[in-house]
Amino acid sequence: MNDLKGRTAVVTGASSGVGAALATALATAGVQLGLLSRRVDDLGIADAVARPCDVRDLTQLEESLAAIHERFGAIDILVANAGVGAYGEFLDLDRAVLDEILDVNVRGLLYTIRAGLPYLLESDAAELVTVASVAGQRAPEGEATYAASKFAQVGFMRSLDHELWPRGVRCSILCPGGIATDFALGRGRELDDPDRPGMMSAEEVADSIIFALTRPRTHRVLESNLFPMADDSMN
Repeated sequence: MNDLKGRTAVVTGASSGVGAALATALATAGVQLGLLSRRVDDLGIADAVARPCDVRDLTQLEESLAAIHERFGAIDILVANAGVGAYGEFLDLDRAVLDEILDVNVRGLLYTIRAGLPYLLESDAAELVTVASVAGQRAPEGEATYAASKFAQVGFMRSLDHELWPRGVRCSILCPGGIATDFALGRGRELDDPDRPGMMSAEEVADSIIFALTRPRTHRVLESNLFPMADDSMN
């Protein structure tokens, strides 16, 4: 296994959901943390650097990553987790929602990696992880715009992997199904959604990311799917 102790990781969208669960798991593994989110929260993790950051703003990202690098002297792991979603018929979504999904999920991912990649290229064991979605592979009904943004993420990372693996940066794309978090609540999903009890927990998804990060450096988990047992959509 690849030991993470003493490494430095940056997680976007770190204040809640999968980002928060992953930050806690990384801290348990002895990782130094930079936590970026619009709702700043250090999650009670000792010595973590928490900074306000909107991934749509390249300057904010560059400043935040520079500050984290200055604090810890390295950035070895970058997890692009920040994202937004909305569900429903395409024509029912306001233009502002369409713009937000594309800006955060696509532009935000490109900006995050643009700002962080120079630091990863300095690491002797660099890891680049994107939390995408099964919607970026299967195009579910009622998720057209969200699916478009996630297809873009998957395609970008697949292509970027060709550039980066020869330079020692290991890329991983996680494509989970339904997760029981506050993601998109009030935007097509509700707390009383009948599918919610069967969804995965944020901690279960975080554990899958830890699995990819701790594989021996002789191989990489480029793309992985994660489905709840209650999801019969693959049948």
